[in-house]
Amino acid sequence: MEIFTSWTSWKQAEGPLAKALPAETVDALREAVEFAGRWHGVQQRPTGRPYLEHLLEALEVAVAGAGVRDRDVLVAIVLHDVLEDTPCTEQEIARRFGARVAELVRWATKPRGAAKADYLGSLVKAPPQAVLVKLADRASNVQELQRMPWRFQRRYYLETVAYIMPLAGAHPWFAQWYAEWRRLWRRVERWPA
Repeated sequence: MEIFTSWTSWKQAEGPLAKALPAETVDALREAVEFAGRWHGVQQRPTGRPYLEHLLEALEVAVAGAGVRDRDVLVAIVLHDVLEDTPCTEQEIARRFGARVAELVRWATKPRGAAKADYLGSLVKAPPQAVLVKLADRASNVQELQRMPWRFQRRYYLETVAYIMPLAGAHPWFAQWYAEWRRLWRRVERWPA
C-alpha cells in the first residue's frame, strides 16, 4: 500500500505540484495553504504533528496518488477542515475561493451537533467532487492508523469500512487503495469492542 507522507510543508509540495498541475492551480493551492495555515494556526493532529501536515498529505493523496487535477477539488482538500475546526465561515471561503469550493468544503464538514454516523451516511448524496475531498481526507487519516490508540484504531477502521469504502467504489484508484488498506488492517475486525 502506498503511503503519502512526503509533503510535510508547502516547500516540499510545491515542486511536485508544479510538475503535475497548471501554474494557476499551484498558485490557488499556495493561497489555500496560507489561508488554512492562518486559520488552523498552532492546531495539532492527535499524533502531535502540525495540523497543516494532514492537509498536505490529503493533497498528496489526491494529486500523486489518485491523479486529481480539478482545481476546486484540490483547493477544497486543503481547506476541508477549516469550517469544522476553526471559526472560519463558508462565506469567507466563498469570497476567497469561490462558491464551488465553499460547497465542497461544506460537504466535507460534519455539521455541529450532528452524529458522526449520520454525517458519514449522508455522503452518499454528496456530489462526486465532494466525495473525492472526503476520500483524500480519510486516506490521510488512516494510512498511518497504527500511531493511534487501539480503541481509536478499531472504531476508525470500522467506520471507514462501513461509510468511506462504499464511496470509493466510483473512483478506481481510491477503490484499489482502500481495498489494499483494508487487507492490511483486517486484523482489527477481530479485536474486542
